[in-house]
Amino acid sequence: MKIIHCADLHLDSAMTAHFDPATARARRGEMLRTFERMVAYACEEGVSAILIAGDMFDTSHTSQLTRNTVLHCIKSNPGIAFFYLKGNHDEYLIDGLAEESDRPVNLMLFGEKWSRYECGDVTISGAEHKGGNGSFDELTTESGKINIVMLHGQICESAEGVEHAIELNSLCGKHIDYLALGHIHSFSEGRLDDRGFYCYPGCLEGRGFDECGPRGFVLLDVDEQKRTVERRFIPFASRVIYSVNADVTGCMSTREMIMIAAEALVDAGCDNSSMVRLVLTGELDAECEKDIPYITAAFAGRYFFFKTVDETRLKVSMEDYLLDESLKGEFVRIVSEDNSLSDEDKSFIVRYGLRALAGEEAD
Repeated sequence: MKIIHCADLHLDSAMTAHFDPATARARRGEMLRTFERMVAYACEEGVSAILIAGDMFDTSHTSQLTRNTVLHCIKSNPGIAFFYLKGNHDEYLIDGLAEESDRPVNLMLFGEKWSRYECGDVTISGAEHKGGNGSFDELTTESGKINIVMLHGQICESAEGVEHAIELNSLCGKHIDYLALGHIHSFSEGRLDDRGFYCYPGCLEGRGFDECGPRGFVLLDVDEQKRTVERRFIPFASRVIYSVNADVTGCMSTREMIMIAAEALVDAGCDNSSMVRLVLTGELDAECEKDIPYITAAFAGRYFFFKTVDETRLKVSMEDYLLDESLKGEFVRIVSEDNSLSDEDKSFIVRYGLRALAGEEAD
């Protein structure tokens, strides 16, 4: 039996914190199409069930397009059982999922109390986790079955101070073969106990530069006779998000910075479908020529989305200007002799003052 484990789709997410409105709108469409592609992949590969471990939607305000598309994917694939466990973003179920009379027959839901579904020798259990581990005592499993348990929350050693905490020790020894988790947006896995493993598939598509790298789902291959559960991560996102650092220490011109950045982008593996944040780092001379919009324009046409972040530091040695008879020298001397300023304030004022005197914008 093949099973897909996915989570944190966040369909209809605004994404305006990272992208301009046009890019955000395009990404919302791509995220919905990726869900469609995943279901089509499941159909082609003979997948029997899709586990959605929370946060299928980003808010309760879901567009008609998203609602209709999700319902169509479920209803038009009756051979696939969809197991949907609400996450912390899924406060309300969308129309067509909430009412039992309208719900597709192949859609299985969970509540705050443990629900259990039988699929041959595979048992799929789940509960909406609100924090605290008391409810874990109520989870019952059979040692002779293959047990998959779905939860949405953050695994930890101690639940104190952790929102949506799941203490793994509370689930050890419960005959769990695979703990299908959601809430953490990066793929990670580990051993639960001598018998089972836990796994976060991560989000299906990255939504910002805190979700860089390959994104996708986990494909489970369950051998009911050998009672084994093999798992592998399937990269599936339509685009990969990159945050690339370029150390431009010592550069004196924008052109030099572009050359270093270009090499860093190639080394990172960015291609024309990528969303890229270029982060300039290092130490620059106070009088270097640096134009961030020009750097952005040099690369913007090569990628689906591109932005530049300037995290460089300006190198200023006030001693180099103390004997300078120019306006710059006079400016540095006035600042350095002001005893009301701290050394940190003097350095800040000199850095940006020198840029202003050179006709540069104080970014």
